[in-house]
Parts: sequence; structure tokens; C-alpha cells
Amino acid sequence: MLCLSFTLLLALVVGTGLGAAVPQDALKKSCSLSKYRFLVPHELKAVQKMKEHFEDTMLLSGRKCNTRLFHRKWSTPELSVPDRVMLVEAELDLAIAVLGLPAAPRLAELRQRPLAFLTQAREDLRGCVATEAPSHQPPGKLRHWLQRLQVAKETAAGCLEASATLHLFQVLSDLRCAALREQCT
Repeated sequence: MLCLSFTLLLALVVGTGLGAAVPQDALKKSCSLSKYRFLVPHELKAVQKMKEHFEDTMLLSGRKCNTRLFHRKWSTPELSVPDRVMLVEAELDLAIAVLGLPAAPRLAELRQRPLAFLTQAREDLRGCVATEAPSHQPPGKLRHWLQRLQVAKETAAGCLEASATLHLFQVLSDLRCAALREQCT
């Protein structure tokens, strides 16, 4: 009995000592995107509601924009996992920047939930970029796409907002694909 108590005490002391030796940030920065494999319906509904309101507002205003800003000739499943993560992080950066722009009160209200969700996803992805491939260089087609996203940030705010808002479901699809960590369709 005494031996068992001593063993348990020893295990507790050693476990605590090892826990203190491993930085807590290292544990938090692990790459776990599994919660994005199947997106929660209420998050999708919030994005859909915001998108529909935005489309209605655009129609009423008569504003015309080239929303093919995000068109690409390749698909996310063609990329390696580190490339998918890099792609989605860049897309999320742009979407979050756009959703953070000033908006009419009703649209600003509708943006809150999608903005919080996308911000959390970006933080989770940043942990993956740091742990999986910190010095990874993207292939040419992805590098070109990332440059296009960077140039898009300099586009007229109204058209960038339209393109990014209408592109949100593609970003969510890319996030799901990055979370699958295997071949996705």
C-alpha cells in the first residue's frame, strides 16, 4: 500500500515537473483543424444571411463590380496540405479585413458572427503554419494567387467588399479542404 502511494506521488511529481518544462504556448500551437471538417450549420447560415443581405443591398444600389477577382483555374485539392493551409490563411486575412470595413448598421450587425468565426479559424490556421512548415515555399500557381490577393487589397473598397463577400463560401470550402488533411473534393 505504501509502495503504491509512493509510486502515485512520484508519478504526480514527475508529471508536474515535465509539464512545467514544456512551454504552454507549444501545446497551444498544435495544428488541429478537425473542427472545420464539417462546418456548423448555424455558422453557415450566418454567412448565408450576411451574403444575401449584401447582394440585396448591391442590387438596390445599382453598383457593378467585377466579382471574378477570385476566379482561379486550379482547385484547392490540387495543392499539398501546407499549401492549402497557406492559401486559406491568406484568403481569411483578406475576408477578415473586408468584413472589418465600416458598413451600414444592419450589415455590420450581420457581419459580427461570420467575422468572429473567420477570425478564430485564422488563429487556428496560424498555429498550423507555424508548426507544420514554417519555411515552406509555395509553388508558382499558389505564389501567383497569393500575389493577386495582396494586390486585391489595394482595389477600390466597394468592389473588393463585393468580391470578398461573394467569395466567402469558397473560403469556407477551402478551409474544410485544409482541415481534411487528405485528398478532398
